[in-house]
Amino acid sequence: MGWETERKFLVKDLSFKKHTKGILIRQGYLSVNGDATVRVRVAGNRAYLTIKGKSEGISQPEFEYEIPVTDACEMLDNMCIKPVIEKYRYKIEYKGFVWEIDEFLKENEGLIVAEIELENENQDFPLPDFIGQEVTFDFRYRNSYLAIHPYKTWKL
Repeated sequence: MGWETERKFLVKDLSFKKHTKGILIRQGYLSVNGDATVRVRVAGNRAYLTIKGKSEGISQPEFEYEIPVTDACEMLDNMCIKPVIEKYRYKIEYKGFVWEIDEFLKENEGLIVAEIELENENQDFPLPDFIGQEVTFDFRYRNSYLAIHPYKTWKL
């Protein structure tokens, strides 16, 4: 079993786009409940099935398996909770850490979130200038929540 430890932040400007090109991602959820989520993702020409367990702090168990793209597209179109999430993902290396920035499209347009995966919950890391407010513990910024409650429906 793998574990994922990550922190999430809002992005305050688009300066990160100067040095990277994004990849289009489509992802949907087959199951979302308090104990586990099951996600299907197509990223470029690869596809994955991911099962995430219940969070413990900022960590959670994660299992990920590569699957055929045609199978993933079939699941996204016919089996996943709607709307399916679409976003561009950008990867930025900053002072020895990799940041993944998601610029959401369609029903979640206007939302840009940056994530950093860590080795442990207490690991220190530097913040790039484009990083804004931390939202790690705000469940609304989880992709599984956005699939059911799109950002455009939020009352800000």
